[in-house]
Amino acid sequence: MENLDKVNLKKISFNNGLVPAIVQDFENNEVLMLAYMNEESLRKTIETGTTWFWSRSRNEFWNKGATSGHYQYVKAIYVDCDEDTLLIKVNQIGPACHTGKRTCFYRNVSI
Repeated sequence: MENLDKVNLKKISFNNGLVPAIVQDFENNEVLMLAYMNEESLRKTIETGTTWFWSRSRNEFWNKGATSGHYQYVKAIYVDCDEDTLLIKVNQIGPACHTGKRTCFYRNVSI
């Protein structure tokens, strides 16, 4: 196990009340999605062991998988060095994307 520093939740920078949360597969490190959390959704995630986010478009909490059954079971939560971005490692049940794709990042940009 890595030697990780513990982070006080009060130190996390919630810009305009929100912090970006990158969700990654625990087993293979595939990036599944990006969503936003406020302090309460982060607390709910820690308390329940499943991911909770704040929907900016609907202005409400949402528990990933509550309607689809495609839950994300939290294995670890990390915060970056600036304490303004979260990385959440999960055991993903079913697809992560609302389109039915495994990941929300299934398209690339032509460069």
